[in-house]
Amino acid sequence: MDACAALAESISLLAGRGHSNRRFLKEIGRIGGVRRGPFWVTDAASGGSNPLKGRGFRAAFDDDTDGQARHFAGTVAVTVRIGGGLSRWLTAHVLRDAPDTADGRLSAAAIEFVRLVRSDELAQSDAADWVRRTLCGAGPLDA
Repeated sequence: MDACAALAESISLLAGRGHSNRRFLKEIGRIGGVRRGPFWVTDAASGGSNPLKGRGFRAAFDDDTDGQARHFAGTVAVTVRIGGGLSRWLTAHVLRDAPDTADGRLSAAAIEFVRLVRSDELAQSDAADWVRRTLCGAGPLDA
């Protein structure tokens, strides 16, 4: 199983736990090594950890590293706490992930994912399929 598929599978398992949307999104952040609680900020600032090493992301999101699952989950973890606007600014200006790069597009997808889940436009039960359809595979971007 590649890292993108493993990310989707992890999200599917989390969706079955009955958490609030906020808690669900924070738990996704744990996939990228960003703990819940007061130390989340140090985890996020250090780049989290990378338990789902590997590839499997669409070309638009593939930066030729094995850390894209961590990148997505970490951006979700930060965005659920500080909001999409500030997350977008931080990814562009602090991380220097320009919007037209793989990392910039992946950050934007994570920010949109948080917005969709928090607004109930994307049910937790559909979140893994969104990841599979939007982020995973070799085909063109579907979403």
